[in-house]
Amino acid sequence: MHVPDGFINAPVSVAAGVAAAAAVAVSLRGARRELDERTAPLAGLVAAFIFAVQMLNFPVAAGTSGHLLGGALAAILVGPYTGVLCVSVVLLMQGILFADGGLTALGVNISVMGVVTVVIAYAIFRGLLKALPPTRRSVTAAAFAGALLSVPAAAGAFTAIYAVGGTTDVPIAKVFTAMVGVHVLIGIGEAAITAATVGAVIAVRPDLVHGARGLTAPLKLRVGGELVDAPAAAPAPAPAAARSTRKVWATGLVTALVLAGFVSFYASASPDGLEKVAADKGIDQKVEEHAAADSPLADYSVKDVDDARLSGGLAGVIGVGATVAVGSGIFWTVRRRRTDEPAAAAPSAV
Repeated sequence: MHVPDGFINAPVSVAAGVAAAAAVAVSLRGARRELDERTAPLAGLVAAFIFAVQMLNFPVAAGTSGHLLGGALAAILVGPYTGVLCVSVVLLMQGILFADGGLTALGVNISVMGVVTVVIAYAIFRGLLKALPPTRRSVTAAAFAGALLSVPAAAGAFTAIYAVGGTTDVPIAKVFTAMVGVHVLIGIGEAAITAATVGAVIAVRPDLVHGARGLTAPLKLRVGGELVDAPAAAPAPAPAAARSTRKVWATGLVTALVLAGFVSFYASASPDGLEKVAADKGIDQKVEEHAAADSPLADYSVKDVDDARLSGGLAGVIGVGATVAVGSGIFWTVRRRRTDEPAAAAPSAV
């Protein structure tokens, strides 16, 4: 759903850019409360993982493919504010380095793929958790539902923006029907990937899943044929190995590199949902060439490398590396500002 330059007119693109900038500013402040010594190093990894999985287009219908948007996954793993920042970093890297998603449309893409998916997915996720038993399975099921519905919601948000600022005269009802219809199918893939990833992390380190905090069901004992809550045990200090995120970080990074560097070669070559709808309905008549079309990494290939498999793999590895570096730098800075705030406020309190 990467919107290219030329789909949306300049005034609406500017307005979307202002809205996206405001959302990022709010998210930077909110992320200070979400990021701690465990999650700060993982947030950059989440962004890199989303970048890698977005390279894996999967077929959803005749001649159409889809890929992960990632808002639901990021929000559940590291929190909604940090989730908006994760998706924003991915979109920035894709637009600047790979000419994927227009630069003038960056605000539209952040608003649609970042803000809308995170808000919708996390609202549904938290609402379901209030109604479901506080178990790990409930977290996975709620993640599936939130991700599933976030994708057609994003498609509807794009349609609304297009209704206001579209550059071609196409009936909005046709655009809405086509966009939501195909993205419902893409949402199934999004939900499966999100639930599988969240479930895998919960199985290994549930303490690292933002959406699973405080949801562990109490231990039950059978007394006189009835199940009762077991007495709360004194918390034991966690061993250093359990507190460390190094193994999780290394495993996640290797997984992202393998997906982007190798598995991406086998991704579907069919146009994604937005590309297909744009071609079928004619909303791409005024599409503009990307400002970074001459980038050495444009279209996820390395310039002057003739072997397609090697070229795409190298581009994927470079993208993962750049995303994890930029993302980690941002999240460590946000985390440090949170750490420094009490110290800066201390003198005034004396």
